[in-house]
Amino acid sequence: MNDIKQKILKLANQVAGDQGLEIFNIEILGKGKVLLKVTLNKETGVTLEDCERFSKSFGALLDVEDPVPCPYTLEVSSPGLDRPIRSLKDFEENTGKLARIITSEKIESQNFFIGKIIKTNNNSINLLVKDREIIIPFDKISKAKLEVELKCRKSSPM
Repeated sequence: MNDIKQKILKLANQVAGDQGLEIFNIEILGKGKVLLKVTLNKETGVTLEDCERFSKSFGALLDVEDPVPCPYTLEVSSPGLDRPIRSLKDFEENTGKLARIITSEKIESQNFFIGKIIKTNNNSINLLVKDREIIIPFDKISKAKLEVELKCRKSSPM
């Protein structure tokens, strides 16, 4: 299955590169008829049109190259507003945004944090949590994702 995933990733990167997109993740789920999930990313945000264009081009390439040895359904999406943060680069690109981080070991007596990403250093993340800056070593992070921030506008008097 790993060889198949590598072939699919190579083909997906080829199409994504031509369209100014990057592959965020690829998953192959199920047995028999499988679900091939491709998650796209783009610095300015992935649109529905991006997903549609990629799906058509990639689907056609999959039909020609035929790397999947069984029936499959192709699903193309964006990582979403609450996307996973998987690398130091992801943290750096999301500086100033709200993140939820779970650590494998306790840091300052806890292993669950929600705060603003202030900056990244060599192998750590500086997070602003309730007016306190906490330094979290990257290798201690077991799971991280962006948090959706809802900002309420002040209503104008009628």
